[in-house]
Amino acid sequence: MADAGITFAIASDRVAQYLAAETAVLAGQSTRFADGRELTRADLREIREGLAYWQAHVDRLNPNPPAMPLRRAVGRVRPGRYRMR
Repeated sequence: MADAGITFAIASDRVAQYLAAETAVLAGQSTRFADGRELTRADLREIREGLAYWQAHVDRLNPNPPAMPLRRAVGRVRPGRYRMR
């Protein structure tokens, strides 16, 4: 993947554009006619693929990555003791 010239700001802007496009499609940019034909102005699958592509750029270029999630132990209760996995 060539990242030449792609900055965090550009990638964040593209994610916002793809989210707006996804919202517009989900709000009804598709019409079904009585004879069974369907007109779709945008392809939701392509929008979601583009969103994933640009979100990966944002995640990679983010100057403040999210903190690591805390590890949580899950125990099983057994008679008289706890066993941590």
